[in-house]
Amino acid sequence: MDGTTRLVGIIGWPVAHSLSPAMHNAAFAALGLNWAYVPLPVPPGAVEDALRGLKALGFAGANVTIPHKEAVIPYLDEVTPAARAMGAVNTLLVRREDGTARLVGDNTDAIGFLEDLQAAGFDPAERCCLILGAGGGARAVVYALAQAGAQVTLHNRTPRRAQALVQALTPHLPGASLTALPAGTRLTDLDLAAFDLLVNTTPVGMWPHPEASPWPEEVPLPSHLTVYDLVYRPAKTRLLRQARRAGARAIGGLGMLLRQGAAAFTLWTGEPAPLDVMRAALEAALREAPA
Repeated sequence: MDGTTRLVGIIGWPVAHSLSPAMHNAAFAALGLNWAYVPLPVPPGAVEDALRGLKALGFAGANVTIPHKEAVIPYLDEVTPAARAMGAVNTLLVRREDGTARLVGDNTDAIGFLEDLQAAGFDPAERCCLILGAGGGARAVVYALAQAGAQVTLHNRTPRRAQALVQALTPHLPGASLTALPAGTRLTDLDLAAFDLLVNTTPVGMWPHPEASPWPEEVPLPSHLTVYDLVYRPAKTRLLRQARRAGARAIGGLGMLLRQGAAAFTLWTGEPAPLDVMRAALEAALREAPA
């Protein structure tokens, strides 16, 4: 690093566990770019100060992670339509013109999910998709699938959260088919033959509780399903193991992490992201992470 190094980073609390620095710094090195990606731990209540600091310190941008994806929005100069629709920002760009810095908020989670799903051979157009969860991950997944022409059904332990998500997204997705299952609906009540894709957007099954699953063992998964788990640590979640035992296609969340990061990389640098390099860095970082 020197006086001409362009800086980007990740804002969150905590961020010590983030794999993004390894992924992006490997990409910068592979392309010979004098850029550096740093973790930026920002406690709740310090978001506005942190964003002012990005502009003052000459950062080119940043990623935003939990718990600040919604909290940053009031302090931004511009928010893209996609990020506004999802109600969350995961990528910041600092645009400088005539000595003035403006912060633009975007969201690459939806495109990261959709591109990874399509790369795995699943085209969601006119397909029926069941989404587990109604948090930030669900917003990105539902937005991506609805934009691609899928019929989307949400199931959440707290049905009113799923209903609120549908109500929030519907004005931004005219003509989309979005449904929240009513209170009292159990997974055992569903006709799974009607669905083509199951997506887990909840943290159930994430390290340090890898033996948990959002899907009940007593409910067999149909072999025709594609099952996508946003959890990427561990790489083989219990849900994915359930899917494979049933003969269903199983896809882990590392590809979404990779592709949302690649989209942010291109927004900042204007360069195509070296996907193979970034994936290898992610896989190496995961191997080195505490078990």
